[in-house]
This record gives sequence, C-alpha cells and structure tokens, in this order.
Amino acid sequence: MAMTSKTALEDAKKVFPGGVNSPVRAFKSVGGDPLFIGRAFGAKVYDIDGNEYIDYVGSWGPMILGHADSDVVDAVCNTAKNGMSFGAPTEAETELARLIQQAFPGMAKMRFVSSGTEATMSAIRLARGYTNRPLIVKCEGAYHGHADSLLVSAGSGVATLGIPGCPGIPEDVARNTLTIGFNDADALEACFKAHPGKIACFIVEPVCGNMGVVLPEPGYLEKVKELCSAAGAILIFDEVMSGFRACFGGASRYFGVEPDLTCLGKIVGGGMPLAVYGGRAEIMSSIAPDGPVYQAGTLSGNPVAVASGIATLKKIKNDADFYDRLDQTSGLLYDGLEKIAAEAGIKTVANRFGSMMTMFFASEPVKRFADAGKSDTKLFARWFRLMLSRKIYLAPSQFEAAFVSIAHTSEDVEKTLVAARQSFAEL
Repeated sequence: MAMTSKTALEDAKKVFPGGVNSPVRAFKSVGGDPLFIGRAFGAKVYDIDGNEYIDYVGSWGPMILGHADSDVVDAVCNTAKNGMSFGAPTEAETELARLIQQAFPGMAKMRFVSSGTEATMSAIRLARGYTNRPLIVKCEGAYHGHADSLLVSAGSGVATLGIPGCPGIPEDVARNTLTIGFNDADALEACFKAHPGKIACFIVEPVCGNMGVVLPEPGYLEKVKELCSAAGAILIFDEVMSGFRACFGGASRYFGVEPDLTCLGKIVGGGMPLAVYGGRAEIMSSIAPDGPVYQAGTLSGNPVAVASGIATLKKIKNDADFYDRLDQTSGLLYDGLEKIAAEAGIKTVANRFGSMMTMFFASEPVKRFADAGKSDTKLFARWFRLMLSRKIYLAPSQFEAAFVSIAHTSEDVEKTLVAARQSFAEL
C-alpha cells in the first residue's frame, strides 16, 4: 500500500524523535501533521499524497533559484561522477571562496564547514581564542544554531516550541552567554561597562530571521560596530539567512557596516550542506593550521556541495536583473498580504528584507523579540492551516520567515493572495 504523509509520519516516529530530524518540521505549534515531500521543482513542492503547493519555505532559505534549477543539478551530477568526497583540497573550493569574496569583500580569509551551526560555533571559538576572553553577547530570541553557548534565550524552533531553556547545557556554559534585546545598543554598552575586558564578541543577525524577520533600526548596526571596536570585542554578523537575500552580498553591504567576522550558509551551498565563516585576515590567522584555535571537518568543502554553491552564486551574479525581479515579486507578495489583512480587519505587522519576510499577527511594530512574542500564535496557526488547505506552503511557525525565489511568478503570487483573502475571511 502506498504511503501517505500521515502513515509516513507514524512510520518515521518509530525511528526518529517526533518522526522528524529537525523539531519545527513536526508542525507542533500549528497543529496537524507535517507534509512528507516527494519532489520539488521551481516554486512548487509536491507531497507524497499527490498535492502541489506553492512553496515559501524554500528549504528554509537556500532555494533562491527555486527547486531543482537545471544548472545547479547539472553541476552537482557532473561533480558527483568524479567522486562524492575526498577529505582533501580541491580547486573548486578556492573558486567558490573568490565568488563569496566578491559579495563579501570583508571576508579576507574564510573556512568552509557543513552547516550554519558549525559556522557560528566556530566563529565564537575563534573570537574567544583571538581575544582570550570568555564571555559572549547575543540577542534575546536570536537563533545561531544549536551549539550550547548559543541556545541561551534562542529563537527559531526553540521559541516556536516554547522551550524556556535547554536541558543538557551546564550552568557553567550558559553563564558565559549574556543576552540583550535586538535594536538596543544601550544594553550592549551596559554589558561592556559591566564586564570590562571580558567580552570576546557580540554575535548578531544584522537582519533577524529566527524570531521572524526584524530589521535593524537606523544607526543600530553602526553603533554596535563602534561599541565593539572601542571594547576590543569581535563583531560577528550571522548572515546565514540574510546573505544574498536583498543583494549580491548581505546586510553588511546593504547597510554599509562591515563586521569583523561573517557567518554564511543556506544559499552559498545552493541547498547542499555547506556554510562558511570568515573575516579579517589577522583574526582568521588564529585558526589551525596557521594558529592555535582548532576547528576541523571531514566533509568541510565537500566537492558536490561546493559545485552546487558555485553554480548558484554564478547564476545570481551573472544575471544583471536578478535582484530587481526578485524584489518586484517579493514586493507584490508583501504589499498584497498587508492590504488583504487590513481589508479583513486583522491586525498584522509585516516585516521584509529583500526576498525574506514575516507577517506577525501583532498590533504593534516588531523591533525585537519581546515584540514578536506578543504575536497571536493561535491565530497564526489557524491562518497557516487555512493557507495550507489552499495549497500554500508557509513556514509552520510565527517566528520564521517566508522566502521568495526567482522561480516564483506573478501568477504564483496572485494565487497566494487569492488564498490569503479567502483565509483571512475565515478567521
């Protein structure tokens, strides 16, 4: 008998906690059963029940070209024919690094890893090793991966599932992480004054994506850079989500603020497991084998993932109108959702950065995690299920982003807005 999403979930629960390999996929905060995806192409995903959905999850961000882009698939297949993994250097790694440098010129040297979590945890270790300081500062509700020191007051799936803290993280580890509100430079300044010479770094999403999309207020990024420089602390931009979403670069290029270190993921691997951290050469020289800070990975710079990344970034870079078209489509969706919600009398706040956006079911501007936390998550869950029933696939969490790809068409957006109008009418 053919599997359905429901029977596949029951089967998966026998071997995986909750039947999933990443918690938000379980749909716990929105109700119902998760979709089991059989295939995807362009802006669409197809579940194993035979349903077609317009997809705004995009594998949580990397599918900026859409699913199964022919050039990326060809690059992956051609590379795989010559071997899946070597655990040794390849010329392609350097080619991808040069492409990344064109987008992020501040990344004078870099190191490839396999996930965003690896990138951020490695950057944190590097900052501590370089400065010889123990403390780090992060923002409340920010998710920088599941490394122990970064799960303190985390967003993304941690916030979605309402987990107040994470068992398994010793107090001695947690106490070395200080948390402040996003868009609150005064709080960062207070941290530096309270812990002089003890703070190794401030890690921040310059545009938040893991508490939902939250943009920096004017002058905020400039101020935190100034404060970090004055305190001798490393400023780390986590652009795993925001990288390449608004321009060929990231929020650092968009807002004109250069951090000391940058973490990237998602799009740089074109959907394959690949991420990178890098920055000022004098800091990166502390990484082994040049320096004493150890970090390694057998699959770092995996040739198949690198080929996928090269094909993705080349296609973006060589398309002169890429971001104009992507922004136009994203704007149509964003403006349309705002208008429809207002017409329906539903209080929402929509935040957008390029081709990533979040519609908060909230009545006040969302500028930090405390604001996002006031959202009506039950109303969001109802809206999510209504949209899913109309074959629109959104992230199953109020505290995540929707992603638009270059494969989305004006027709896709119009269908989405029709579904949104009908769904809002039922709320």
